Amino acid sequence: MKKLFTALIVALLIPFSAWAQDYSDGNGYTTIKNPVRTADPSKIEVVEIFWYGCPHCYQLEPLTQAWKKNLAEDVDFKYMPAVFGRNWLAHAKAFHVADILGVEDKLHSDMFNAIHQDGKRMNSEDQLAQFFTNYGISEDEFRKQYNSFAVNSRLSQADAKIRAYGARGVPGLIVNGKYLVTAATAGGNNNIYSVVDFLIEQERQASNQ
Repeated sequence: MKKLFTALIVALLIPFSAWAQDYSDGNGYTTIKNPVRTADPSKIEVVEIFWYGCPHCYQLEPLTQAWKKNLAEDVDFKYMPAVFGRNWLAHAKAFHVADILGVEDKLHSDMFNAIHQDGKRMNSEDQLAQFFTNYGISEDEFRKQYNSFAVNSRLSQADAKIRAYGARGVPGLIVNGKYLVTAATAGGNNNIYSVVDFLIEQERQASNQ
């Protein structure tokens, strides 16, 4: 009886939204006015807009990594670095270089840790070039890509998409080019992926109709 009473008290302490799991526009997410075309229409696209220097993005990263481990085959996940300030540019370029050179999976979480745990700013070309040598990328190879047309093109494309999404801060999760989920709309970082999963299932059901 005592265990039952304790369980009841714990249940009452859980926020209602945590087990309601019934989200709507303005409650959990916001609907993007003009849907943005996704890269692969056959899949449900999830894009995380981030900045390496953002403490909230850093706090979300372990949740993102855990969520990605159980990613369904019909879901296509992508990171997209934002440039909402001049000092964000170096970090965005570093991400695109890592992606082009095939080391993004190895480097991504380490980049967050270098900034938020080790106190490194990681916002100069020299510092980033040295950091990339830890992943088998020579400084010359890094610099060649860092200032390349390919990286600048990706920056422009990302900027255009982020504007189209209507995102004004980070972190932000875009589901299938139609919905924006933030800590503010979801009620905190811990609930972001509950909302994302809800929207994925909503999109999945809609495609099967």
